[in-house]
Amino acid sequence: MIARICASLLLAFLLAGVCLAADKPLSDGAIEDQVRIKLAADPDVKGSAFKVECTNGVVTIGGQADNTHAKDKATKLAKKVKGVKQVINNLTVGERPAGK
Repeated sequence: MIARICASLLLAFLLAGVCLAADKPLSDGAIEDQVRIKLAADPDVKGSAFKVECTNGVVTIGGQADNTHAKDKATKLAKKVKGVKQVINNLTVGERPAGK
């Protein structure tokens, strides 16, 4: 009986911790990191060289995309990151110089 009560209390504390952590907003730095990871991992975007900045949940992406599909997809990927309120896509379209 005591084991069940302890297990129930432990479960309640764990659930409370998860709920509290889920409501905590991400910092701008954490949002920038998550956007960079998504952009770099996508085979269409190949965004490891993009400049990503975030201020109050507004993400700005800069740099050069290979084509308009990659530019548009970068916006979509960034919008999927938790905490992103708006995306400003300043990517230019054109082939990147070799070696960059």
